[in-house]
Amino acid sequence: MRKSNEVERHALRDAFLAVRHGTERLCEPLETEDFVVQTMPEVSPTKWHLAHTSWFFETFVLGAGLPGYSAIDGRYAYIFNSYYHSAGDRHPQPQRGTLSRPTVHEVFDYRRHVDRGMQRLFADSSQREMEDLAFVIELGINHEEQHQELILTDIKHVLAANPLEPAYRAAGSLESGGTAAPVRWIAFNGGLIDIGHAGTGFAFDNELPRHRVYLRPFELADRLVSCGEYLSFIQDRGYERSELWLSDGWDIAQRSGWRAPLYWKQSAGAWQLFSLYGSRKIDPSEPVCHVSYYEADAFARWAGSRLPLEEEWELASTATPVEGNLLEAGHLHPIGVGNRDQGRLKQLFGDVWEWTGSAYLPYPGFVPFMGGLGEYNGKFMSNKMVLRGGSCATPRRHIRATYRNFFAPDARWQFSGIRLARSAA
Repeated sequence: MRKSNEVERHALRDAFLAVRHGTERLCEPLETEDFVVQTMPEVSPTKWHLAHTSWFFETFVLGAGLPGYSAIDGRYAYIFNSYYHSAGDRHPQPQRGTLSRPTVHEVFDYRRHVDRGMQRLFADSSQREMEDLAFVIELGINHEEQHQELILTDIKHVLAANPLEPAYRAAGSLESGGTAAPVRWIAFNGGLIDIGHAGTGFAFDNELPRHRVYLRPFELADRLVSCGEYLSFIQDRGYERSELWLSDGWDIAQRSGWRAPLYWKQSAGAWQLFSLYGSRKIDPSEPVCHVSYYEADAFARWAGSRLPLEEEWELASTATPVEGNLLEAGHLHPIGVGNRDQGRLKQLFGDVWEWTGSAYLPYPGFVPFMGGLGEYNGKFMSNKMVLRGGSCATPRRHIRATYRNFFAPDARWQFSGIRLARSAA
């Protein structure tokens, strides 16, 4: 076997082990009781995330690629399938929190069982077999990185729902940006540009194919919208003025009683927010977070601006290094600009996912992954909006300029925020 092939095999194995260990490190601050709670249909118990990511490797890698592999419990295929119709029936998502069994201990045993199978596969598979499985393994690694972020966003929702307001992590000293500097507008000429993933590195199918689009000249704000700026929107009755809102957004905001971003509340006349460090006073300089697309769009209209198109965001970010307040920074919360990111555009990667004004639709010539993995992205290309840039809970390895995240326009529990755009005069 060529040395280069051995290096690739070892690199893939090391990436697999790193993501598996990283997921479990995220669980270390939790008590056993924290693993099993589901506070709304979109939130999954941590225990479920741990098992589902194992089910993915078991179903799409070990079942096809490791002769003699035996599932630890065949019933897990029903419990821990998410939305893959091709893989069989599924336990209803809103009822994941009703399952006290398998226990947390048994779920960790399940992970060990799958990990041992993967280690055997890395050790025993032929080079041809590894070449056939390498893409699916890489997809599984990226899939688990997505669930690392979901573990944090979901456990935040779980802890925030508890009247005791328990902290995921002991309070530390989050960096403050002081007073947010006035926004500078960065101009782009537009024109005919190519967007979408290029090169040989991993990409999801929804980032392909690379294609040409035409953009009119536009401008982007050099930083994210701050909490202080969003507070001005609230104080100017932004949640009470229907003319600022899309019709669906206004109806949802009124029906749901939205008056501020998720996790914000007033206490003794002052605004506070709930973070993974517990409840604390709002820092006006830090990026506003946990707003829906509807709130982001209403704020942009109030500010005399708009949200960027995803093509505009990608053009602006392509030459920017993927650096910022991502998961590895350890803040687990958006922070003010301060003295960091002194380039033309700040906070492009990390801090908060940035809502765009683009519906989540297939690129021209889109082809989904083959087989059951074709259900990964394509079937969600309806009633969703695109977000770009990653957040403080996104692994550094996972994000890139072409990455297209997507959520329903009323979603608020993700680390989602706002960057303003406007058309050039």
